[in-house]
Amino acid sequence: MRGITKRFPGVMANQQVGFVVQAGEIHALLGENGAGKTTLMNILCGLYEPDEGEIWLRGQSVRFQRPADAIAAGIGMVYQHFMLVERFTVAENIALGQTGRGWRDDSRALHQRLRALSAHYGLGIDPTAPVWQLSVGERQRVEILKALDRQVDVLILDEPTAVLTPQETEGLMTILRDLAAQGTAIIFISHKLNEVLALCDRVTVLRDGQRVGSVEVANCDAHHLTELMVGREVNLDRPDRVVVEVADRSPLLSLEQVSTVGHHRLPVLQDINLQVYPGEIVGIAGVDGNGQRELEEAIIGLRSLTQGQIHRNGTLAHIPSDRYSMGLIPEFSVTENLLLRDIDRFPFSQKGFLRPAQMVKQAIALVQQYLIRTPSVHTPSGTLSGGNAQKVIIARELYRNHPVILAAQLTRGLDVGAMEYVHAQLMAQRDAGAAILLISTELDEILRLCDRIAVLYEGQIVGLIDAATADVNHLGLLMAGKTQVTDDPMMSEKRSLQTS
Repeated sequence: MRGITKRFPGVMANQQVGFVVQAGEIHALLGENGAGKTTLMNILCGLYEPDEGEIWLRGQSVRFQRPADAIAAGIGMVYQHFMLVERFTVAENIALGQTGRGWRDDSRALHQRLRALSAHYGLGIDPTAPVWQLSVGERQRVEILKALDRQVDVLILDEPTAVLTPQETEGLMTILRDLAAQGTAIIFISHKLNEVLALCDRVTVLRDGQRVGSVEVANCDAHHLTELMVGREVNLDRPDRVVVEVADRSPLLSLEQVSTVGHHRLPVLQDINLQVYPGEIVGIAGVDGNGQRELEEAIIGLRSLTQGQIHRNGTLAHIPSDRYSMGLIPEFSVTENLLLRDIDRFPFSQKGFLRPAQMVKQAIALVQQYLIRTPSVHTPSGTLSGGNAQKVIIARELYRNHPVILAAQLTRGLDVGAMEYVHAQLMAQRDAGAAILLISTELDEILRLCDRIAVLYEGQIVGLIDAATADVNHLGLLMAGKTQVTDDPMMSEKRSLQTS
């Protein structure tokens, strides 16, 4: 890609960006939120056309006017949110959208081809399996198999390990190394620098829509990459723990025997017992889809319980897992979304009338404090990058200092610089005495921030452990449902009572 420039109203998304990936190379693309990574890859995939610049593929200049053009040219992308129909089989999903083959194939020939591809690349996927029966890691391998069946030469992966256990991540890395060894060019988009350093050959860094540089992974470390991304050193080590002294040690959030059901009245949460005390962060770890969303909805009152009770002492700040359907009104401005909870209070309204000047003043202060990249506080929130949209929600929920905080997927899509700031804000809330329940699929985040960790598997807490002594491999096994051990005295006591 040479001299790629793409403009949107009020935003220069890409400015004269050059990006080169070689056959057989795993090339990481890094950058802050709003740096232009997604726009650049959307241009490569045919979703956007560049305003300036050109794309060269196999030594020839090409132009993609639609995604089908890029697919036909051998470019495939595995998105963070999988594009699969759960009720269809693996083979049926892969056949969807294929004009030259797919449904026209003899079913037996299609299955044979997919089995051969799966065996050749070590994917371990049965073409006849219904997608709804597959684990998250297996579904990701289906997406990779789909791209391979389309004979891609360039494979783009967007945050591919966001929903995987540590063991599944290792398996994915093995597959990607095998693909690269057989000549596939792989573009790896991630915020996880440890994975970039372990997997990739080269790294290209974007900042403010421009290419900062490309470096060999062998010649850099995480600190160097961080400085390239944000222009300064970032500290994401586990902070020292401050013991919070409070007069009343009773829990601010308590879940007792909480159970609920999902589709077809099937259980999705079973006998959840958990207390969150003032001045602590309790993490809910687990692979996405094991009841996290249902737990979040139960706590905020969107999902009724079939059993149990939830007690809360004080107002609740809620950072939702789905930022667009639950956290923002995309058509509303940044100002309006920042003040949604307070728009009827003084000084933002008085005697039934809004006070726009006061609203804008507060919005500007929060935009500056939380490092939100937006052309203006009047910009519709739906036009922001995913990371900046998340910062709007975090700013709105944290600046009022609520005693109970429910944060689900707190830093999903945030760059390391923003992550450092948000983590510091959450720790400050903890140290001020807030009771925080953090639901996250990011193990590094759980281990860095939490005092205790509960592991959720198939709607049950299978382990409750002290974060200071937690081990990544142990957590990974718990997340996969391999064992049900705990070193937390409260959990041990509860089980003793149940068996006595």
